[in-house]
Amino acid sequence: MLQSIAEALSNIEVATKIWAVEANRHCADCNVPNPDWASINLCVVICKRCAGVHRSLGPSISKVRSLKMDHKVWTQELIELFQRIGNVSSNNFWAANVPPSEAIDKTSGIQERTRFITAKYREGKYRRYHQLFGNQTELDKALCATVTTSDLTETQALVFCGADVGCSTGDPVCPNPIVLAGQAGQKLQMEFLMQNRMSEIPRLDLGTNVEKQFYVVRPNITYNGFLYKTSSMSRPVTERKAKEEFSRRWCVLNDGVFSYYENNLSSTPNGEIKTEEIVCVAVNPPDTHGFESTFEIYTQSERLYLFAAENPEEARKWVKSITKCVLPLKAEELLSYDFDRIGRLQWKGGRSLECSMVGWFSLCKTKLYTYTEESDAVEVIHLKKLSELSTRDKDVLVLVAKGRITYILSERKLDFSGWVSAIQKASSTSGDTLSEQQLMGSDVPVLVHKCIDHISQFGVASEGIYRKSGQNSKTTSLLEALKKDARSVVLKEDEHHVDNVSDTLKRFFRGLEEGIFGEHCNEWLSVTAIEHDFTRIGRYKELLDLLPLVNRATLKALMTHLHCIQHFSDENQMNIHNLAIVFGPTLFQTDGQNYKPGQVVEDLIGHFQAIFSVSEQELQKQLEVIKAIIRLRKETAFAKPQAPPFICTVYLEEKGIKSEHTVQIPVTMTAEELTKTVLRKRDIRGEDNEFWGCSEVDNTEETERPMHFSEKVLHIYHSGKASCHLVVKKHSHMTAMISYIKNRVGDSKHGNMKFREERSLLGFGVNFHDRYFMLNSSMLRMYRDIRSHRPEKEWPMKNLTVYLGIKKRIRPPTCWGFTILYKNEKQEKTQWYLCCETVSEMREWFAAFIYVQHGSLWPEESSTFCVPRTHTESRIGNMSLIPIRGNEHEIRRSMAQLTIDPLTLLGNV
Repeated sequence: MLQSIAEALSNIEVATKIWAVEANRHCADCNVPNPDWASINLCVVICKRCAGVHRSLGPSISKVRSLKMDHKVWTQELIELFQRIGNVSSNNFWAANVPPSEAIDKTSGIQERTRFITAKYREGKYRRYHQLFGNQTELDKALCATVTTSDLTETQALVFCGADVGCSTGDPVCPNPIVLAGQAGQKLQMEFLMQNRMSEIPRLDLGTNVEKQFYVVRPNITYNGFLYKTSSMSRPVTERKAKEEFSRRWCVLNDGVFSYYENNLSSTPNGEIKTEEIVCVAVNPPDTHGFESTFEIYTQSERLYLFAAENPEEARKWVKSITKCVLPLKAEELLSYDFDRIGRLQWKGGRSLECSMVGWFSLCKTKLYTYTEESDAVEVIHLKKLSELSTRDKDVLVLVAKGRITYILSERKLDFSGWVSAIQKASSTSGDTLSEQQLMGSDVPVLVHKCIDHISQFGVASEGIYRKSGQNSKTTSLLEALKKDARSVVLKEDEHHVDNVSDTLKRFFRGLEEGIFGEHCNEWLSVTAIEHDFTRIGRYKELLDLLPLVNRATLKALMTHLHCIQHFSDENQMNIHNLAIVFGPTLFQTDGQNYKPGQVVEDLIGHFQAIFSVSEQELQKQLEVIKAIIRLRKETAFAKPQAPPFICTVYLEEKGIKSEHTVQIPVTMTAEELTKTVLRKRDIRGEDNEFWGCSEVDNTEETERPMHFSEKVLHIYHSGKASCHLVVKKHSHMTAMISYIKNRVGDSKHGNMKFREERSLLGFGVNFHDRYFMLNSSMLRMYRDIRSHRPEKEWPMKNLTVYLGIKKRIRPPTCWGFTILYKNEKQEKTQWYLCCETVSEMREWFAAFIYVQHGSLWPEESSTFCVPRTHTESRIGNMSLIPIRGNEHEIRRSMAQLTIDPLTLLGNV
């Protein structure tokens, strides 16, 4: 050893010799070029940033040395070891199963590097498992045999899968593998073993985000037989494949490999699929293709394989055998369900949304069974009962059920698109029975719930509700929309008249397959012959218990609603008898000639509490809510008083005591009118080349938004942001902006900007990234670069609010940029930032934004605002104006005379 150290090479020679191997010229972890550090026990060459993480793992995991400074360590044997093993062989072992979503690169931060390197070397998350893994005795025997050969990669796999470097060989002359390697003249084997005498074997229980059972070696599963196969594809199968397009192949599943041969006599396979690469298996509905039974296999390399079997039983056996090789042991429960699709997906949810995790999902009709690391058990999501199902940016599927949100992420586009389509289909209305509808958590169809809720809010006091018919065309279109996707339909008072909604509900029940009473329909009708109320009620309760759960819940919800309707019969003229006449034929789907259906409904409403076991307290609670709604609607039905102006504080040019002005702002005042008012107060007349306007300034966000002259200004004071105020000032960029709009070619705007999100729920990152943007008349789209065909994100311009400036604490790369506030249809807000290279670019983009949103930049008749000469009043009649953010005396004096909530005066403004 002393002789080897004495022969150590100089630092330049070490780096040159190790870099002579092509793969060693890039970091084994992040692929940065020219790495000058190494882990001498793991035999990987790494960069300086990754070396810091390696060193934090401790010498028992990774012994870090410099190629240029620690020259005494680098013996000739160690250098040759790096030339023989190095980054290629090491990564073939350590990084054999790295998902693309978890890999790091040169832009990765310290947290990402730490997470990846820890998982790679300390936990062995991505390593290629030796076939003897878990069998200590056989591992040690194999190591003793291998060290006498030159197969270093086999030794590496054995050692880091658990073989003991110091195990007993049973030979007193060569008691351990190190001596055995020396005796056999294998110097490099000896060097590798000596470097790893004290190395710690990767242990899965050290991980925080690793599902241990995902990586346990499974028992070998074998199966063989004839299948029919088409060519592999890179796109979903959208067209029916005829029998002639399938080729008969002899298929063998063995030792974690699914191989297919020309026939059962062939010795060389036409192709093979490693089961560790399979991410999804989907069973197609019968007769989807020319064969009755077909299934699809999706791989990590974005390939789809379509197979067919002679019969359903054979197809199911193949699918079960293949998925059994793929699933972790703890998730085998998923195989017990008659699944349509099963596989591995990245997901977020539960208690942590910071990082994604691996989950195993099995779709069985309308239920999604999941096995995840967080729960360590199989859970079920009832897709019919989702309160929300949506996609975000085309690569995230959002499922909300019972208040819990699950995000399924697109790690691979091919199998993800299949999952999205399958889940959307399973969660939608699939037929005309109650159980096939989208359901609430209470098992009531969403369609029924929304109609009842709408009528409870806006139609209880409507005369003749349910007796009057709605407009046929509107009722038909509404019913079609609710049947297609009731979850996404929003019923609004001004768009959906209560008579149209009530007619829709009646049509739904009349068109139900099997009806709400199902196969027991005649038995319900026969109850009317029972004379005694007590006996009749008891029989109704017995029949109620025989109904399916969804039918029972729906009938109860409907009768609860009708009982409340008849409670207000003095106003709506719909007593129990009138409601029974309407709903008897509707629910029993008769022509109205038989009196019994009406009598059943009359009994169900009249004896509602006894039949449905509803307490008096529960009923009174619902009635009180409806009474409150009716009372509120009556109060608001009276003409509203003319909304008085509000007294607000506006500043001239900058915020300060001297520049402060108290201005009367009516609800309808625009930015142009406010600017004129303030300029008149100061007797300022703008020059021809000056552009005075009103700007919204936010001190906290360090932003400013020049408002369009036609914008209403009062909402700024009711935005809830205490840091916002209005400033009347000159628009320094307006001249250049107007010139750009007049001289530009075409209506679109495109170019590069730097992009960053405020907080990235889905892992986009917190740094600024170069992106290519395109703006047209309605949308802003973001692409990865100019060559990209699909946008990464897109936003409707009507939902964007654009501010000039970016707060300094997020360290924008330039001082010219925008803070963008995006509000979606559900009023959810997100914020992000754009940076331009020059001030002229910023002006052009801002001009384009304003022009798209408002159709103009400035009033055409004048470049400046003239000063108005109207006289301002401090009172309207005997009522003071309502001051907002004025002094305390003004507020007290005005509010004492105001008897209604000032915010209600805003109406729909």
